[in-house]
Amino acid sequence: MLGKTTTLEVRTPEGVSFRLPLASPFSRCLALSMDLVVIAGILMVIHMVLNYLALIASTLPIVGGTLADFASGSMIFIQFAVTTFYGMTLEWLWRGQTVGKRLMKLRVIDELGLPLGLKQIMIRNLFRVLDMLPSMFYMLGGLACIFTKRCQRIGDVAAGTLVVRETSIEKPEINELIAIGDNSFASLPHLEARLRQKTTPDEARVALDAVTRRNELTPDNRLQVFSRIADYFREVAEFPEEITMGLSDEQYVRNVVDSLFRQAST
Repeated sequence: MLGKTTTLEVRTPEGVSFRLPLASPFSRCLALSMDLVVIAGILMVIHMVLNYLALIASTLPIVGGTLADFASGSMIFIQFAVTTFYGMTLEWLWRGQTVGKRLMKLRVIDELGLPLGLKQIMIRNLFRVLDMLPSMFYMLGGLACIFTKRCQRIGDVAAGTLVVRETSIEKPEINELIAIGDNSFASLPHLEARLRQKTTPDEARVALDAVTRRNELTPDNRLQVFSRIADYFREVAEFPEEITMGLSDEQYVRNVVDSLFRQAST
C-alpha cells in the first residue's frame, strides 16, 4: 500500500492535463455487490425457465429423460456465461459501466486515459475468474485492490484499466468564461439534447478545460487540441453542414461547451 494514490492525472501530448479521482476499494465492493444481486436475479429467472422446460421434457416419451437432464446440467454453463458476459456486454454498451458502477457513479477507463477498448473489456472480465478466488469470495481481487498503487484488481492490471469515480461538474457561468457570441447549435435543440445525453461528465470537463485554458497552450498545440476534441464531438452528435460551415475547430468546441452547460446555467 506504499505510494498509494487516489487520483489519476492524464496529460496529453498537446499539454492538456486533467485529473480523475480513482474509485476506492469500498466503493468498488458496493458496486460489485449490486452487480451480483442483478446477476443472481438473472440466473434465478433462467433457472425457473429451465426447470419449467425440464418438467415439460420429462413427460415426453423416449427422449424426455435426456432432455430433462440436459436442461438441468446446462445451468452450470449458463451461470459462467451470464457472470462473464454480463460485465463484458454492459461495459461495452455503457462505456465502462455496469448497473452497480452506474449506481455508484464509477466507470472503467484505460489507465492512460485513452478510450476503453473491447479487448481490454474482455481481458478484465475473463480474469474475474482468478479475482474471485478462493471460492467466489473475491479475495485475490480484493487484496490486489488494496495493495496496488491505483486500486487495480488482477483483471485491471492485465487489461491496463482503472476504475474512476465520476464527479459532478460545477456548472460554470458560461457567458463569463467564453465570449461565444451566437451559438448556431442552439437552433437545433434536439441535437443539443443528443449531445448532452451522449457526453459523459469527464468528456464535458475536458472540453471545458480546453476552452478555459486555451491561452496556456502554444499556437501549434492549441490547434492540435481543438482539432482532436472537435473531431470527437462531431462523431458524438453530427450537426448539419449548413450551421457548421465556416466554424474553426476551436469555435466548434466552444459551441459544444455552450450547448453542454447553457441549459443548467440559464
